[in-house]
Amino acid sequence: MDTNTLLLRFDGRSRLLLRSFLSGATGARRGLWVFQRQRRSDPDRCLHTCLETLCQQEICLNSDAQTLTTKPLVCLFPVAFQRSLMSFLHLTHPLHPRTSVVRLLDCLSQGEHAPNPWVSALVVQLRRDLGAPGGKEPLITPQCRERLRGLCERLRGGGGGDDKATGWALCLGGPIEPQLSSSSQSGLDVVPQRKRKSSCVDLDSEPEDDAGQQRKRMKISLSPVDTERSCSRMEYVVGTEGLKDEMETDRVDGVIPEPAVEPQPAAGSPCDVLPENVKASIPQIKEILESEMEWDQSSAEVFKVLNDCDPSQVEILCRMLSLSEMPEQILPQLCSCLLELSPDLSHSTAATLIKSLLLGKVLSLSEPASRCLVTAVTSLCSRYPRPTCHALIGPVLEEGQTGSAQAELLNRLIEDCLDPHYRLLVFQMTIKGIWCEGLLSVIHALLDKKLELNEELFTLFTDQLSSQAPHFTKSMKYAKMMLAVLTKYNTHVTVAHKHTLSCCLSSNETFLKKSLQAALKRIKHS
Repeated sequence: MDTNTLLLRFDGRSRLLLRSFLSGATGARRGLWVFQRQRRSDPDRCLHTCLETLCQQEICLNSDAQTLTTKPLVCLFPVAFQRSLMSFLHLTHPLHPRTSVVRLLDCLSQGEHAPNPWVSALVVQLRRDLGAPGGKEPLITPQCRERLRGLCERLRGGGGGDDKATGWALCLGGPIEPQLSSSSQSGLDVVPQRKRKSSCVDLDSEPEDDAGQQRKRMKISLSPVDTERSCSRMEYVVGTEGLKDEMETDRVDGVIPEPAVEPQPAAGSPCDVLPENVKASIPQIKEILESEMEWDQSSAEVFKVLNDCDPSQVEILCRMLSLSEMPEQILPQLCSCLLELSPDLSHSTAATLIKSLLLGKVLSLSEPASRCLVTAVTSLCSRYPRPTCHALIGPVLEEGQTGSAQAELLNRLIEDCLDPHYRLLVFQMTIKGIWCEGLLSVIHALLDKKLELNEELFTLFTDQLSSQAPHFTKSMKYAKMMLAVLTKYNTHVTVAHKHTLSCCLSSNETFLKKSLQAALKRIKHS
């Protein structure tokens, strides 16, 4: 059954949380972040209803016998979802009803629907956290134990009858069975947890002059979880000179690590790092973008795959779709589809999309923006103001390419789309930006909105005014901006500020100089 169909069983907030568990290796971390944000708005939030829904029996097709059967809803989700869910509950179980959590564990532990070994280990570990029945079972299955034993025997080597253990034999000579630590009720040690470096052991009889051979690195991540939520990691380094092992204990933000070998970088096309459903949707999206027909509701449905991507995957997807080169007349339809997505895009995903889609077009403006571009920018800015500030407005200001066309577009965003606190954020960006005539008009537009500046920020601004004054001695835009400061922010001016502003005016050569000096003289010291 499709995952999106399963998620429809839940309310909106639960659906948002559960969708985060589908993010692969970062699922538990993302879920924890979503849950913390939800509890900020609702401190009493718990997952009782959500957990009970996951335990409900669902009718499904038995692929082996081709018959209808029932399974707990949680068993119909992918294994990656189950792993992330267990890791999340390991971190947050005190906040949820114990009976609901135990019932969920019972559903995952049913003989007919037994999970994969890693999920099974997480279930047992969570039972230990709760003190529930079944917590004394071993974390690894007999098959896994046998495979570990065989691996240890191969790595340990023959030894030639020498009873003295060295190198790998010393490291792997301990018991394979995990033993409960005497100092921790939930800690497991597969090998002694102490930092050490073993002596080198030759793996073959080849001479050591083959220095060009590539070293092989294999990282095996074990997952014992102690009371401080630490994990032990063993790194094996195999080379032509010999073999060494190194153990270290790292704290990992409270998230249980993945049990697999460390993923290798994609060797093929960038498309290889995208989720399967995203790769399958790429031809459809390209067809829609290249179509000259009016888009319908089914067109908007295709873009829902963006919610299944992390920011790096969104960046790859944008490059594959060549969004930065897309004609401006398509932008309004595309943005309408993006605004219909539910749930909304995350901050980082929206920022990546806005940067890929709009930044190049805005920076290249040499004349006023087209109606299509203005519509696209204002619509995305209204829905995603903070990502727009960081991914579009900030880079335009920092690049020093704020010409009249860019300034006109930014002023429109300031006027129509940004709330006061986002205007203040843009104002802080202008202080750090490279000042030019276009940027002066943006600052003037912000000052006209009567920003709530604190003393520290106003001091930074006056210092920047002083340092930039010699570059704009004949600039009318600079003079008008100074007049706005002296008339609308006179209550912010202290004795130190007045001296700084006086130095700014001394070098001014416009016809407004006398008016500026008179306005400064009228300001009373605060």
